Amino acid sequence: MTEPTESGYTAAAEVGATRTRRSRGERWWLALKKAPLSAWFGMIVIAAYVIVALFAPWLAPYKEDQIFATPFAAWDETHRFGTDQIGRDILTRLIYGARNTMGIALATTILSFIIGGGLGLIAAINRSWLDQLLSRTTDVIMAIPGLIFALMLLSIFKPSVMSLIFIIAVLDSTRVFRLTRAVAINVAVMDYVEVARLRGEKLGWVMRREILPNIMPPLVAEFGLRFSFVFLTIAALSFLGVGIQPPTADWGSMVRDNASLIQFAQYDLKAGITPLLPAAAIGLLTVAVNFVVDWFLHKTSGLRDEH
Repeated sequence: MTEPTESGYTAAAEVGATRTRRSRGERWWLALKKAPLSAWFGMIVIAAYVIVALFAPWLAPYKEDQIFATPFAAWDETHRFGTDQIGRDILTRLIYGARNTMGIALATTILSFIIGGGLGLIAAINRSWLDQLLSRTTDVIMAIPGLIFALMLLSIFKPSVMSLIFIIAVLDSTRVFRLTRAVAINVAVMDYVEVARLRGEKLGWVMRREILPNIMPPLVAEFGLRFSFVFLTIAALSFLGVGIQPPTADWGSMVRDNASLIQFAQYDLKAGITPLLPAAAIGLLTVAVNFVVDWFLHKTSGLRDEH
């Protein structure tokens, strides 16, 4: 009987890996087909927002900072949703606001997970003075209301996109740290993790190959929730004037700039609706993300739907 060669083992491993990927893909496709209407609604809304954000320069009728002669212009064919207080097209600002607000929120959330997730894994594995130091520092930061802390730091430092991303990411990483540490502690005491450490594997390898794959479902769900909270925080800071600075379009600052139009709703209903458009864009995306996160949590929890 012929012994299998090394190339034979490699080919068999590649075939097995391909089948595994196909089976995972098929399982997720079946899960998507069985997803509730709320999850499909959320995914469709998120996909639409992403398309608008990616193709904003081609979808917007004008430039982001283009100013027209008539401020607070009425809705017409030239300006579908009118203009703001200095004559900028509202529809254009809404479209560019999707790119700016969502892009900054996504970058902030990713950075917060890099900081909080990495430190949380280290604290879960290294149960020494470092764990206590990181945990107590996190408790101190979380004791201060996040929005007030962000306002204070942004008042000290010059408001800019980079400072906004870094400050919110550091403040939000405390929540990520606590969740990552909590779920990683239960995995870090498993036998296969101890075997990997006794085998001499480095800390980074153990974190990446043994612990992280087993705590991904709650982290992915938390990523969606954190994105929603960061998204709302950036909008709130922009509404207060210390977030995304003009002439960059942002939904939070658009609500503030056009808020005075609400009092004219009894004379011109369309004018009164204008400041509600960016607020509705914020609310719709938040609801859509939460619908998808709820479905993902239910799917990964192993619970079955009752009929």
